[in-house]
Amino acid sequence: MPSILADNPFLRATVTNFFFFSSLNAFILLPLHIHERGGTEIEIGVVMGLYNAVGIVCQPLIGPWIDAIGRRPFMFAGVGLVGGSALLAAAVPAIPALALVRVMQGLGFSAFFVANYSYVIDLVPPDRRGWALGIYGVSGLAATAIAPLVGEWVVRGLGFRPLFLLAALLAGVAWVLVGRLPGGRRDAPPPVRASVWESGGLAELWRRPMAVTLFFGLGGGTIWVFLPTFAESLGVRTLALFYTAYATAAIGVRVFGGRLLDTLGRAAVIVPSMFVQTIGTALLAMLALLVDRSGSTPVLTVLFLAGLLSGGAHGFLYPGLAALVTDETPETRRGVVVGLFSAVFLVGQTGGALVFGYVTHAVGYAATWSLLTALLLAGAGLSLRLAPGRTG
Repeated sequence: MPSILADNPFLRATVTNFFFFSSLNAFILLPLHIHERGGTEIEIGVVMGLYNAVGIVCQPLIGPWIDAIGRRPFMFAGVGLVGGSALLAAAVPAIPALALVRVMQGLGFSAFFVANYSYVIDLVPPDRRGWALGIYGVSGLAATAIAPLVGEWVVRGLGFRPLFLLAALLAGVAWVLVGRLPGGRRDAPPPVRASVWESGGLAELWRRPMAVTLFFGLGGGTIWVFLPTFAESLGVRTLALFYTAYATAAIGVRVFGGRLLDTLGRAAVIVPSMFVQTIGTALLAMLALLVDRSGSTPVLTVLFLAGLLSGGAHGFLYPGLAALVTDETPETRRGVVVGLFSAVFLVGQTGGALVFGYVTHAVGYAATWSLLTALLLAGAGLSLRLAPGRTG
């Protein structure tokens, strides 16, 4: 193994990331809790969408402050907000309180993720940065694979309150690990305003890769928010199966196929991945249209396959689109564009949660997955016109 794995700060930051996202991903099953409390699909969409809405505002703006004040204070703030939100969910299970929980988690995620990611970049030399950041990212995906499995087991056996207390405990572990990290960089005085608002900064929004990113986020956000209640409506009791398949596929393509984005070019991987994501939602639409309760429809098999396709597409699309956006941007504007890229992705996710909450409530899941498939097919068509991107 490369010597970088012996670097204690890198290892600690990666393990900290795992525990942080394990705590955060315990709330993947929150739609079921909202439904249990009498909430509709509209309320599910609003509550779950608040998380991304907060991130849309925070992520483009928080980077300059992290550079100025330092990495660890924002890591502490992020972990503290997520841990506090878990305790609030355990103490006050009412739907308005759960909305506040998601706001706190959106703030906590924005602060921790940008700070911890920047901290790892500080540690890693440029010639090994791509590989190291890939390993770092796998820690979050691993948490995504494991947390729903454990969370479902806890919910089925003990209920949601013990799950929320477990999430608070995991955030406490992350807090201890942050305290053991050496101090991060502090290079500049606090900015007067965020760099995204500088002259010409918003012009980057109108590039074609940003539009494709919006469609990509729309698909991912809708699937993650409404898959739990969709599966419940089909009588499925093993909801974690989809998420495990999703995360396993995303990890697999990054570990074993990550170099394809460099060797074949960005668009050569992005375009087929957009079509694969579309096929994943098409399977969900077919399942909603054709399923019956006699046992003749292989519901679990279809959910697992849809998870594999959607996860594999995600594994390529996020780094591929981020790289393509960076390739087209001068080095002096790269930070502004990365912040906008993250915000556009979250806009897509939030739009999926909010809009399709109303669609599902009005006309059902079959219409939701069918309409989403049509939109993603349009996004895949748009990706055909992307510039090839760099090859190495």
